[in-house]
Amino acid sequence: MSTDYLSLHGRSSSLVLELPRGEAPLWRYWGPRLPDGATPGTALRDTRPLPSFNLDFDQPLSVAPTFGVGWFGQSALLAHRTGRDFAQAFTRCEVDWQQPGRAVVLRLTDDVAQLRLDLHLRLDEASDVLVAHSELSNLGSSDLDVQWLAAFTLPLPGRCDQVRSYAGQHMQEFLLQVQPLARSTWRRESRRGRTSHDCFPGAVVTTPGATDDAGLVFGAHLAWSGNHQQSIEFLHDAQFQWQLGEWLAPGEGRLAPGASLTTPEVVASCSTGGLNGLAANFHAELRARLNWPDGAMRPRPVHLNTWEGFYFDVHPEPVMALATAAAALGVERFVLDDGWFHGRHHDRAALGDWWPDEGKFPQGLGALIAHVNGLGMEFGLWVEPEMVNPDSELFRAHPDWALQLDGRPLITARNQLVLDISRPEAADYLFDKISALLAAHPIGYLKWDHNRDLTTAGLPGGLPGYRAQVLAVYALMDRLRRAHPGVEIESCSGGGGRIDFAVLRHTHRVWTSDCIDALSRLDIQRGFLQFFPPEIMGAHVGTAPAHTTGRSQSMAFRAAVALPGHLGVELDARHLGEAEAAELRAWIALYKQLRERLHQGQVWQGQGGDGIVWQVHGEADASELLLLAYRAAPSSLRYAPPLCLPMLDGAARYRVTQLLPEGSKLPSGRHETTPLHDALRSPEGLVLDGAWLAQAGLPMPRVQAETAFIVRLQKL
Repeated sequence: MSTDYLSLHGRSSSLVLELPRGEAPLWRYWGPRLPDGATPGTALRDTRPLPSFNLDFDQPLSVAPTFGVGWFGQSALLAHRTGRDFAQAFTRCEVDWQQPGRAVVLRLTDDVAQLRLDLHLRLDEASDVLVAHSELSNLGSSDLDVQWLAAFTLPLPGRCDQVRSYAGQHMQEFLLQVQPLARSTWRRESRRGRTSHDCFPGAVVTTPGATDDAGLVFGAHLAWSGNHQQSIEFLHDAQFQWQLGEWLAPGEGRLAPGASLTTPEVVASCSTGGLNGLAANFHAELRARLNWPDGAMRPRPVHLNTWEGFYFDVHPEPVMALATAAAALGVERFVLDDGWFHGRHHDRAALGDWWPDEGKFPQGLGALIAHVNGLGMEFGLWVEPEMVNPDSELFRAHPDWALQLDGRPLITARNQLVLDISRPEAADYLFDKISALLAAHPIGYLKWDHNRDLTTAGLPGGLPGYRAQVLAVYALMDRLRRAHPGVEIESCSGGGGRIDFAVLRHTHRVWTSDCIDALSRLDIQRGFLQFFPPEIMGAHVGTAPAHTTGRSQSMAFRAAVALPGHLGVELDARHLGEAEAAELRAWIALYKQLRERLHQGQVWQGQGGDGIVWQVHGEADASELLLLAYRAAPSSLRYAPPLCLPMLDGAARYRVTQLLPEGSKLPSGRHETTPLHDALRSPEGLVLDGAWLAQAGLPMPRVQAETAFIVRLQKL
């Protein structure tokens, strides 16, 4: 009996499905690249003897496993019609190729339950990233209540042994969690109404022996800024299934006859190049979906954000003075944070009243913006459109615009409520207010914040509004960008509470964390870079001591940690001493020299042992690389171990030069430096063999904790 197969191939990965008649396609393979035309050769059921005490019909993992008809694992769909049609089974599959060998839609129909599930799959050849989503249509004559609809179901081979996910909290995002995979189900859920600080909607699954630079790894991320869940479940053929999707509140998935429900996208990839190879794939996919003004990213301008300099106490004269000090440092974009709008003197009032405060800015923002522009800087503005304070003109006029449930108290967080922006009148109000500011002034940037979780998130009539809220914010962002196509938007949510591939279709930068303590930022940024590229990673030089931790680090360490991201400054530059200002100015100048190299190509990360963590930025051919090595803790050794750089071309030689900001104090004496490190600091550097640096390593200086060592490696 002949068997049909469907294959998608990327640059270094493939997936293969079996197409049996009268049911959903079966998973046969997702992993490293197979030759074109390679198939299993035999139908899956013909390779699996039936075990004892089992159904007489073998039900392997399909692309859409369903409940009640022989599949006992996690189902991709849980739905019913007032208790009926609770079991589904797809009886027909139509294959609709969008791009042969690259993109396909699988149209699955259940004639009994009267529904259709369209699975959209695209495997990008360049990035090796699989992008998939599901669309469920109600073909029946009565409502269909959907409890769960997986965006996609992925297979994982049985040799997978660990899952790496990210937990956290406000000011402590991307906390790496490593857990073993076993027969128990691994599951993560978030019901906070946003991407969240504490439950990133993605993970990485490793196989034994996988490292930063080698070994088979799998990764997946749900591109969604709302409630979400994912699970990895052991199957009885010793494989695993991985499902990701939106967590639907009760009643949120009700489909009227003829209606459909479209899931968020799953962005998934596998790599034999370890964690860094997987990161490169995700970075390539994210870069392809960023919607830059004029179609291309320009060099990322240095920011100064006023928040930690002034908090709410913003007034024209001191803000103008700060702008003058910022321009003298080399800042290119000046962002006025919270405190500028009507009645906003603290966090207890005024959200929703989006016009300049008459007491602080009696003539409006025009004079301040003209001053900033006259200094050669762009002007940016903080907004939090989705929120409203009970003490505001907007709430007093329209208390019904807040998300709420009849009979339930309004629950505030940070003294604020959430606006129901799925209401056309609320969205129109916000668009009109923000668009008026953008039309009246040359404002090129919005820092768009979202400072609370969603509770009592009811729409008019009492239906849940979590999903509607997410879709409405995407629509509002798009509407503003269509009206003002030159504006860039930053996604901020109490720091890193809304960072995902979906919001980044509508924005251009994220605020990685409200914590800008450089030591804390090392771990936060390393977790971030597993999925997201550095050019969108907001990274600022803050004060010492840091406002969020009370710890102090040198200006050099603070700047070096912020250097590889989208660099900014978050301090009151008016009060810097001459030496500090000169040092920060030199670091900003160094960033401008290096940003095009830092923000293109690949990022490799690693740990050198003995308190060293490092990252390398450059093209995959390793023709020119930048190494940033950070000593996070004091050395426990008399001699620092060398740092191996496996991405280097072993057949090439490299000119190796240490990079230092202008005016840096150079170490001297045999306890602080060596002839080799003196040579690295010379203009001509030192020529070394790539093979030696890859296998034996680059000798590291013996330095104190919380210092950085930055090196350029140029292939000769």
